[in-house]
Amino acid sequence: MLAIARADNEACVQGFFVRNGRLMGREYFVMEGTEEIPDEQVMAEFIKQFYTEAAVIPDRVLLPNEVQEAQIIRQWLNTRRGGNKVELRVPRRGTAHELMKMATENAVETLQALRAQWEADKNKQTQALSEIQQALNLPEPPNRIECYDISNTQGTTSVGSMVVFEQGTPSRAHYRQFNIKTVSGADDFASMEEVLNRRFKRWQSAQEKQGLGAKPDPSFALLPDLLIVDGGKGQLSRAVKVLADYNLAGVVPVVGLAKQQEELFQPGSSSSVILPRHSQGLYLLQRIRDEAHRFAITAHRKARGRVGVVSRLESIPGIGPARRRALLQQFGDIERIRQASLQELMSVPGINEELARALQAGLE
Repeated sequence: MLAIARADNEACVQGFFVRNGRLMGREYFVMEGTEEIPDEQVMAEFIKQFYTEAAVIPDRVLLPNEVQEAQIIRQWLNTRRGGNKVELRVPRRGTAHELMKMATENAVETLQALRAQWEADKNKQTQALSEIQQALNLPEPPNRIECYDISNTQGTTSVGSMVVFEQGTPSRAHYRQFNIKTVSGADDFASMEEVLNRRFKRWQSAQEKQGLGAKPDPSFALLPDLLIVDGGKGQLSRAVKVLADYNLAGVVPVVGLAKQQEELFQPGSSSSVILPRHSQGLYLLQRIRDEAHRFAITAHRKARGRVGVVSRLESIPGIGPARRRALLQQFGDIERIRQASLQELMSVPGINEELARALQAGLE
């Protein structure tokens, strides 16, 4: 059973899942940008999206109103259910009608509660940004905040992360990672300098492309209203140097956030800034820093895993870059290569029986 509630540009679809007359569960789904779309079209789109990935297709779907393309959707659901008939029905009376009314009321209450929570969160974010503005003496609340972190294990496969928060919330489409290319060993200061150089070089390039009419990458085309580097004065000094190299010193506010005391270091100031321990501003800064750290670690694990696969295959005589790529393209990872039969290995371009046996022996 599916019900719908509307408010401004959002729609909330409430799903009640009933089996043998018993309520087995319920879920809600919010769809944004629906202000100019009628209910019957919103519901039709929801059904197509939801039942594309649903593990079970029911024999009956109760709806609050008729939907667009009902016959086509019904035939598609029949196919998804293995040819068994699926009924789309709008209950007009009886128990099903009463259940639909209850589901609709529940959808309205859910959307109202969500909007109240969103408004509360928005107020917290506004407060947090205002507190950060005041603490750092910024001209305006920082709408776009970028934070950078470095992750490495004993100097191997170092990775830098860039996370972006806009209006106090993560803008994950603008997150970026940087595999460190010019630094040997575990030198976080130099790694931070490389990452920031590459970031602002992309910004410089984006400005040039705008003049030529090309569409630049939005992750790099905008300057941050606040740049945060994870660390203390050492990381901050490298960030200041990079900004100066691109004539952005004094244009882009920058701070170092040291984890031990949650201190904020600013260029040219001998003393640190410490926000109140339970302030919304500090909570937001911690969340941004932790998100940069999480993203860096995730990227580092992937990079380290790729290095491990490459190094194991490189140790086998006769397996060069081309054959290594062919093996990974066909099997996906080192474990599947190790489990492959002799015939499966020989099906890879460039792998003869001798190399296949060498792979089996080398990956035991």
